[in-house]
Amino acid sequence: MEQFITIGEIINSHGVHGELKILPLTDDLKRFRKLKKVYIDNNEKMVSWCKLQSDKVILKIEGIDTINDAIKYKTKLLKVQRKDAVKLSEGRYYEADIIDCNVEDENGVYLGKINEIIHTGSNDVYWIKGEKELLIPALRSVVIKMDVENSKIIIKPVDQWQ
Repeated sequence: MEQFITIGEIINSHGVHGELKILPLTDDLKRFRKLKKVYIDNNEKMVSWCKLQSDKVILKIEGIDTINDAIKYKTKLLKVQRKDAVKLSEGRYYEADIIDCNVEDENGVYLGKINEIIHTGSNDVYWIKGEKELLIPALRSVVIKMDVENSKIIIKPVDQWQ
């Protein structure tokens, strides 16, 4: 499993003192208030302060002090060590643990690997790349078993839910 968990993407600078505007990639926006350190390009950075907006986060990172410094970080990912990640409730998984999982149906037919998770308004969709590309709704009625420890996901046969 990944040692680091992605929690956000730097989408822009904010202000003139090197603040970063973050698109959260986590369910819990408030988790950013507790951050002491993050990793950007595998380099540890200390968090000075955080301000929450309705759907974005503004972070001040030590050593990023000007707008020119901040712009260099645009599109980079913010990560935390797995041990510092928010604990998930039963049946919830980190995206990093789902991506690249092998997917097969309950009859043992291999369908491919999860390439991407698409977030829709109602439910997530797993984009499977294999012999064919498939979009699998992440619903309990479709996904039978999630075994991220062994990188394996079992779903109902495609003809039963399409």
